[in-house]
Amino acid sequence: MAAYLCPPAVIHGEHTVKTSEIVAEVRDRHPDAAWAPRIDSIAASTGIESRGWMLPLETAVAPGQGSALDTVSVASAQKALAAEGFAQQDVDRAIAALESLPVSQTIEERTAPAWEAVQAYGERAARGALQSAGLDVSDVDCLITSHSTTPALPGLDMALANRLSLRPDALLLPATQWACIAGTRSLALAADLVAADPDRVVLVVISEALSTTYQPADDTLESLIVRLLFADTAVAAVVTGRQRPQSVLRLDASWHHTLPGTQDLHRLRTRADGTHFVMDRRGPRAVQETVTAMWDWLRSRYQDDPEAWHPDVLLAHPGGTRVLEYMEQTMPDSWPSGLLDYSRESYTTGNRGGAAVFDILRRAHDAGQQKPGNRAVLYAAAPGLTATALEGEWL
Repeated sequence: MAAYLCPPAVIHGEHTVKTSEIVAEVRDRHPDAAWAPRIDSIAASTGIESRGWMLPLETAVAPGQGSALDTVSVASAQKALAAEGFAQQDVDRAIAALESLPVSQTIEERTAPAWEAVQAYGERAARGALQSAGLDVSDVDCLITSHSTTPALPGLDMALANRLSLRPDALLLPATQWACIAGTRSLALAADLVAADPDRVVLVVISEALSTTYQPADDTLESLIVRLLFADTAVAAVVTGRQRPQSVLRLDASWHHTLPGTQDLHRLRTRADGTHFVMDRRGPRAVQETVTAMWDWLRSRYQDDPEAWHPDVLLAHPGGTRVLEYMEQTMPDSWPSGLLDYSRESYTTGNRGGAAVFDILRRAHDAGQQKPGNRAVLYAAAPGLTATALEGEWL
C-alpha cells in the first residue's frame, strides 16, 4: 500500500460558542421540556466548554425572513376571517399579529451562508496543506472532498477546483455522504490511487459546518445533545506515492467494515427549516461492534507477533467519549496507556465529524512526541454504520 501523508492543515471555526451560551439559549426557548431540570448536568457530561463555528450562534437562532402568512395570501386570510364574522378592525389586528410572529429559517436561509463558509474554509485548508507539503496547486493530480451538512451540486470539489485554479486534467472525487468517516476513508482511497501511480499527488479536503444541524425549534433530548456536541472545521492533507521530506506518516494497510441493518441509527433528515441530525440511543453499542471487528483485523495482521506489537498512538473518531472508553476497556492489557489521549483532547472542543481524524493527527504531530518507527492506527465510524481504519508508521 505504502502511501505517504504530509502534515494536515486544520482550520477551526473562528466564532467561539460557549456551552453556557447554548444552555442559556435552549433553556430560554424550551423551559418546559422534560429534560430542562437536567440541562446543566447533561451539558457538563459532554466535557465540552466551547467549540468553534464558522458562523456565530446568533445566525443559527435568528428567525426567518418570512411570516406565518407565507403559506397563504393576506387576502385569503382576510376573507376567511371576515367569513367567520370578524369585524374589519379585528381582521386587521389578527393579520398584523400573524405577520409579526417569528418563524423558523428556511433551509435556504440556513444552508446558503454555511455553504459559502464551507467553501472559503476549505480553500484555506487546501492552501495550508499544499504549503506544508512544499507543493504548488499545479502539482495536484487528484482532489478528494467531503462535506455532509451543506448539500450542493456542484459540490466542494468543483468549488475548490475553481477557487484553487486546479489543472483542467485533475481528477475530482467528491464524497459528500462519508460524514464522520471522511478522514480515514479519504486516506484509504488516496492510498489506493497513489499505489496505482506512485507519482500521483492527491489533495484531500474535508470542510464541515456541522453547526447547521443546530435546530432551535426542536425540543427532544437528542436535539439538545446535537446542539452541545458539534463543531465546525476544515482540514486538508496531501498524500503521495513517494516519500517527501515533509511526509510524517506512511500508510501501510486499510480496513473497512459495515454493519448491516444499522442505517437508521444515525442519519440526516432534511426538513423545511434545514438539516436535522437524528440519533438513536442504540448507536454507541453498534459502533462498539466495529471496534471489536477492528481489533480482530489488527490481531490477524500481527498474528506472528501478537505479544510484542502494539500501536504507539491511536487516532480515533468513534463519535463520542463512550466508545473511546469502550476502546480502552477492550484493548489488550499489554498495550501502553494513553493511546487515545489526542482523541480525547480533540473532543474537548467538539465533535468535528469527518474532519476529526485529521485534527487528532495534527495534535499528535504538533506535540512532537512521536518518534520515527512508531506505529499509528487511525479509525473512524460513521452513520451507516460503517467504519474504516488504517495502520501505518510514523516517519
